Amino acid sequence: MGYVHALEILPEALIKEIQEYVDGQVIYIPKIKSKRCTWGEKTDTRVYFKERNLEIYNSYKNGTTIIELSEKYFLTPKSIQRIIRNIQIL
Repeated sequence: MGYVHALEILPEALIKEIQEYVDGQVIYIPKIKSKRCTWGEKTDTRVYFKERNLEIYNSYKNGTTIIELSEKYFLTPKSIQRIIRNIQIL
């Protein structure tokens, strides 16, 4: 995450007020909750994991063992079981 120089976006009076608390330090100002993105919203990550998990589920249904899936996808057997269980619930 890059930063923006405060002088470029904030009024001078506000900068002086902030300097009373944090003079010359880098601070993080969080987003307003209503403007936050959900996990994976701006990338293809959700799609990737949904497709991967369906692939795991279908392989399991076609006879691949949990141990084999665990080794293929570099996940623990418990993670494979959780993926299978969550898809069965849908």
